Amino acid sequence: MAEPAELQETTSARARRWLRRTAALLTTAPVLAGVLQIPAAPGAHAQTAPARTTPAQTASAQAKATGSRTVDVAIDSLTPTTPSKNDTLTVSGTVTNRGSSTINTSSVGLTVGPTMDGRNDIDTAAKRKGYEIGLDGTEVSDKYKRKIGNLPAGISRDFTLSIPVKELHLGGSGVYQLGVTLTGQTRSQPWSQVMGIERTFLPWQPTAAAKKSKLTFLWPLISSTHLAARTGTGANEQQTPIFQNDDLMAELAPGGRLQQLVALGKNLPVTWVIDPDLLATVDAMTEPYEVQSQTENETTDGRGQAVAKQWLNDLQQAVKGHQVVALPFADPDLASLAHRGKNTGALSHLQTATALASTTVDTVLHVKPRTDFAWPVNGAIDSSIVDVATSAGAHNIIARSDSLRETGSLPYTPTAARQIGGGNTAVVADARLSTAFMGDMTRAENATLAVQKFLAQTQMLTLQAPDKQRSVVVAPQRMPTTSQAQAMAAALNGLSGSWTQPLSLGQAAKAQPDPLATHRVPAARSYPAALRRQELPTDGFEKIRLTQAALDKFEGILTAKDRVATPFGAAIMREISTSWRHDLRGSTGFRDSVQAYLQDLTEKVRLINKTDMTLSGRSATIPVTVQNNLLQPVELRLVLRSQQGNRLAVSDSQVVTVQGGHSQSVKFGTTANANGRAWVTAQLYTVDGDAYGPEMSFKVNVTEITSTVILVIAGGVLLLVLAGIRIYLQRKRSAGRRDEDAAGNSEEQDGEAAEDEPTEPGEGERPRALVPGQASDPAPDTGSQSAGPSGSGEKVDH
Repeated sequence: MAEPAELQETTSARARRWLRRTAALLTTAPVLAGVLQIPAAPGAHAQTAPARTTPAQTASAQAKATGSRTVDVAIDSLTPTTPSKNDTLTVSGTVTNRGSSTINTSSVGLTVGPTMDGRNDIDTAAKRKGYEIGLDGTEVSDKYKRKIGNLPAGISRDFTLSIPVKELHLGGSGVYQLGVTLTGQTRSQPWSQVMGIERTFLPWQPTAAAKKSKLTFLWPLISSTHLAARTGTGANEQQTPIFQNDDLMAELAPGGRLQQLVALGKNLPVTWVIDPDLLATVDAMTEPYEVQSQTENETTDGRGQAVAKQWLNDLQQAVKGHQVVALPFADPDLASLAHRGKNTGALSHLQTATALASTTVDTVLHVKPRTDFAWPVNGAIDSSIVDVATSAGAHNIIARSDSLRETGSLPYTPTAARQIGGGNTAVVADARLSTAFMGDMTRAENATLAVQKFLAQTQMLTLQAPDKQRSVVVAPQRMPTTSQAQAMAAALNGLSGSWTQPLSLGQAAKAQPDPLATHRVPAARSYPAALRRQELPTDGFEKIRLTQAALDKFEGILTAKDRVATPFGAAIMREISTSWRHDLRGSTGFRDSVQAYLQDLTEKVRLINKTDMTLSGRSATIPVTVQNNLLQPVELRLVLRSQQGNRLAVSDSQVVTVQGGHSQSVKFGTTANANGRAWVTAQLYTVDGDAYGPEMSFKVNVTEITSTVILVIAGGVLLLVLAGIRIYLQRKRSAGRRDEDAAGNSEEQDGEAAEDEPTEPGEGERPRALVPGQASDPAPDTGSQSAGPSGSGEKVDH
């Protein structure tokens, strides 16, 4: 964190610096001028000489190193890192001649420079190249020099210097600059001169600090994504986790990155910051698991069970007595969510990830973690990031001082905690200390310098306001390498019992904020462009939304939802992990693989295609087959629809349950109302009514009601009618003949009676018909009878 007091040096500091440079010119120039008989000093050559070059790696010509940059001096170790007055300081390393000439009568010595005036002075001294006597101080007694002798061009020599601390003649408390120099001469410059220098820093605290700074160091236990969404089938149809690769085994094994973090952090005063996804992944490794092979859909047996069990056991012991902070599951990228994912429904995954964090850590490590902290990438925040983080319940945001910058005139580094409104706290980590161990720490000289700079900065921070105790937070890189973790541990061990005292992150968040410290959250436009370019793309969040929608629909048909919801839910959370920032191609590939695997599973439940069919009756059934190639039963609703309902009617939908690995045929009743062709569609639905899978259409030919059938039926009816009429007429004729026979017999009997005994017609008697030609007076008759042939006697019916 840059303080105004450090950006603007005091008048006395500028005066001291001017005097040192003047002294360097006055003391060096006359001596060298007398030897060379020239007015220029070697120090002047050092200012104008070309920079020293790297070792020859190609055949191309390279510039020659000259002056005080001729020799590359590397300090590989310095012990003790924070010495006391009775200690012996030991410095070891190598010197390499980068020049073109042999250096004769060379030796390595130690110089002690002045104390640093502020935190900026430490940074400036670490970057400075070349030797300046006024700034680099005086050499310690010759008796502690290490003779090297002749050093040919391109040759390296090791050295070790051991000097009693009291011989350094250190004064009061402060950060002293140490320099390791190589002096010698060449044939072209036959006088003793400094040919190379490397600087480091020595914090010196002869008496106990009046008030120690409270230091919170976060110890991150985070890894990239290793588990795939796909699972295998083990014994008794148990789900077997499938890993994308077996790289995690190397990290957990002795000497691996994660193993070293646990082994080193066990005895350090740190706050553990853990991604629960890592714990869940390692816990899955403790049981049989599979690893994807290069061949698609093939796997091999994982081999990391033993190291996974050992690592979890070691971690359970390591976190005892320490505060554990659990990040949301899979360490979601808060900045990407805030800038690109808010309108895609992705915030719901953050809430789920936060809820899952506590359960996972408690289950695996048997400790109750803090879940109210959010850690954006590099501690870079803006108002939208804060809104997203707090929406999931994280009311403490781990920021960094190069994001939440000091704009006031504080002459010291303020306490980390800041109130940023809405009951939320920004815990502002110190940028210098948090980035101290980035870079290549496999080189001993880099690690040694990083440790000494870290110690120097912490002491200088305390000396800024020795009567004002402050709380400082260090949030290093998320996934430190093995060498970086070792350097961090060395620095923390060096602080033991010095000018700092440990403090947990939870306590740091509760510290009393400095009223003069910056507490205003930057606007979105202030977010670093380099970090913004690393964010997950908007179309990636859209794919995540589509995957979640497909998963919700798929779950709607399952009877054992957890077997799918758990691995896929975790996979979707892993899709927005911060670890993808440096692997955008891998991020895309992982998203696509999750989506493709889910699609493959959903297609295992489908309708079997039907060919065209013919219905030969007025009522018939249509069978539709549902296939389930999953390992669990599914329940769906099957709907059959006729596109020509006036021609073919279909019965109502049916709920069908299909066992895993089986097919089931469902029969629908139909009623044919007219002949012809009818298109029928079959569609599966979830029980909740969402369409599942594509529609299946097929053609039904209705043939039971044709013109031939109608003619046959009509002909049969006509025959029945005609037969009835014939029977009726026959019966009527028979009845008529019977009546006529009866009437003839009656008249015959009456005639015979008249001949025997004539009578006068009386009342109610019918008059007897007269025989034509008979001499009598006929009676008038308008009558009911018509004349017929003589003597016929027939009755005529009208």
